[in-house]
Amino acid sequence: MPSTRTWFSQPLETVAIWWRIERSDGIALGFTSHDRDLAFDGLVHRTAPGMVPSAIRRTATFEPDSADIAGALSHDSITEGDLAAGRFDGAVVAMGMVDWETLERETLYSGTIGAVGHEGAGFSAELRSIKDLLSRDIVPRTSPTCRAEFCGTGCTLSAARFTRSATLALVEPDGGMRVAGASTDGLLFGMLRWIDGPEAGLSRRIEDIDGSLLILDRPADPGTPVGTRILLREGCDHTLDTCATRFANATNFQGEPYLPGNDLLTRYPMVQG
Repeated sequence: MPSTRTWFSQPLETVAIWWRIERSDGIALGFTSHDRDLAFDGLVHRTAPGMVPSAIRRTATFEPDSADIAGALSHDSITEGDLAAGRFDGAVVAMGMVDWETLERETLYSGTIGAVGHEGAGFSAELRSIKDLLSRDIVPRTSPTCRAEFCGTGCTLSAARFTRSATLALVEPDGGMRVAGASTDGLLFGMLRWIDGPEAGLSRRIEDIDGSLLILDRPADPGTPVGTRILLREGCDHTLDTCATRFANATNFQGEPYLPGNDLLTRYPMVQG
């Protein structure tokens, strides 16, 4: 159970730092500053020398709490390839203290990973606290295109309805890829999710389509074997015409395509004689 004790009230304390990372591809990683592994909350927190959380700044105001993690690319769980592939982008992070004898613990910080960078043999990760949600606009700004994520909140369409299975046929030298077993119709601006292979669990945005060739926002790993399973989800260009004619979902369109723009104020009146 989490602790309700008063920390650092004694001259000597058996306290270590723990932190947990839950990636978007389903992988959970736990680490501790202690010199041996600690298991709690269903996860083994591995000792991670060289990986040090910075000072955690907490406030009683609406200002976001701040923290970051820096260290060396020496732990098997964090590699340069995973950082470059974006496996840690947007991951959920929790951090706190634990008594390494009794396993009493307390969470001091929770949020998500923002920008991740590395220099030489080291890396750093910017952490965004959960209070960042308070900085979002309550009233959305107007836009001619739909602001809702396709098949997300506000759109109401089912993602399963527009998702199909396929397999990898070929990775081109420029990082584009060809698929087999499924049509590429309607996939522009859609998503590709790898089911297995070296990029299993990662999702990529489909930026362009040329026949059966898909151009992703990041080049496909050239070492991905032919036959690797993938999921393809259709995309939307967020215009009212597409929403109405292709998806019959104009009722849920989250935009204002006919709202006059600022240029209306600069137009000269037309006088008819």
